Amino acid sequence: MNPAHRRSFLQHAAYAAAATTLPRWAWSNPPSLASDPFALGVASGDPTADGVVLWTRLVLADPALALLAHTVRWEVAHDAQFAQVVQKGEATALPLLGHSVHVELQGLAPGRWYHYRFLWGAAASAVGRTRTAPAAGDQAASLRLGFASCQRWEHGHYAAWRHLAADAPDLVLFLGDYIYEYATPKQTADLARTHTLRHASTLADYRDRYALHKSDPALQAAHAACPWAVTWDDHEVQNDYAAGAGRGDPAHFMAQRSAAWQAFYENMPVRAATLGTPAAESRWGAMQLYRSLRWGRLAHIHLLDSRQHRSWQACRAPQSTSAGAVRAADCAELADPARTLLGPAQEQWLHAQLAADAAPPGATRWSVLAQQTLFSPRHYPSGLTPTDGWDGYPAARARLLQALARRPPRNTVLLGGDIHQNYVCRVHAQPDRAETPVLASEFCGTSISSRSGTTQDKLDAIARHNPHVLLARCDQRGYGLADVTPQRWTTTLRVVEDPLRANSSASTLARFVVEDQRPGPQWA
Repeated sequence: MNPAHRRSFLQHAAYAAAATTLPRWAWSNPPSLASDPFALGVASGDPTADGVVLWTRLVLADPALALLAHTVRWEVAHDAQFAQVVQKGEATALPLLGHSVHVELQGLAPGRWYHYRFLWGAAASAVGRTRTAPAAGDQAASLRLGFASCQRWEHGHYAAWRHLAADAPDLVLFLGDYIYEYATPKQTADLARTHTLRHASTLADYRDRYALHKSDPALQAAHAACPWAVTWDDHEVQNDYAAGAGRGDPAHFMAQRSAAWQAFYENMPVRAATLGTPAAESRWGAMQLYRSLRWGRLAHIHLLDSRQHRSWQACRAPQSTSAGAVRAADCAELADPARTLLGPAQEQWLHAQLAADAAPPGATRWSVLAQQTLFSPRHYPSGLTPTDGWDGYPAARARLLQALARRPPRNTVLLGGDIHQNYVCRVHAQPDRAETPVLASEFCGTSISSRSGTTQDKLDAIARHNPHVLLARCDQRGYGLADVTPQRWTTTLRVVEDPLRANSSASTLARFVVEDQRPGPQWA
């Protein structure tokens, strides 16, 4: 075992020793799921120029085996038949981490594809395909990015993932709501599928929820196709939660949040550094989720966390079910300059990252903000302001725009999700003044499967009240695909014909380009 792998194992062991109870396994899935120890698939994530994270999670049907730690072998090869193995080793699947496996590879060649697999006894996992990023100083010729969010199980099959995998991206950015905490609704006539899991609140509940989602073959195929970089939103824990506050009793909510965060780590291809310090991790009270990934000199991707560090939503009653919307004239708190969506430390970090992207000139061609929701304002004809997204934190948005204006990167693109609608926007220096300079381009993608809850007539009215909005579409599920070169950024918005069908076809809704050093999307 090389030093990096040993260090990762010892970290995991120390974290596991801090836990006090053994999580129960309450599989509510078909028996076939438990017949294969690798039934939840494989994944990779957070590529660097010399490495990547490999992930799997053992499914153990035998209760006696579920109590034990298990040694899992892994292999990385140049070919899918593993005739040319370049690295191999062992990792420990600990029961107190849900028998998840995270292997942090180092020493790979930059800018190339690899195949990987896991082995346990006579069982072998599916073969995954992953890659490293280009070397730090290289001006890569291209990058194909997929971006997606929001995949509620009942609302649709995952045909979008099948099509995204076929599009052969280099990297997928998942922007939040990987799972939903809800039980199946009582009325099921218009649902694509159902499940028998209860409303999630415990570690076992959240583990089962991830297992449910990861049992989908289209999602497994997308994970196996390329590396992902993931962040979260609210439904990984609870709808509209904010930092350490949510619905219900505060102590119960914090226990729920800790369980949900642990399950997120166990089921995502993220690094051990995500866990923060061992002292904080012993209660799963903090996670280091915001981070940057570099794709040579072509792109610098900043993944943000807009849940863990935010202020409570403006004028929201304590412990209420959801954030809702307010009239600005009736909610002075909305304009409070101290309120934050990202938290002071993350704001300062992001501003510093963007300033570094701007100097020296040309060092980074495309600065990418991969975050949860729509950044641009939406002025509603009703006069109401939703409080859970950036519209509910106008001072925080203004600070980020000021940072972009003060030290503008060469090109800035914002990606988002959350709202289950496709939006394409020009990002102005002053959002309410269309005559001010355009600083960035925004593409906020629709959901993989989660329904919108609005109508196209309402979105058309919003677009008429917001001249910076170039496109606003609802009631279409899908994903975004960005083809990035030094000369231009091209976003293709892909939508599935019928999310109620697992074999649904897909088509292109729209395509936009952003030319180098010409901020603002243009119809292609």
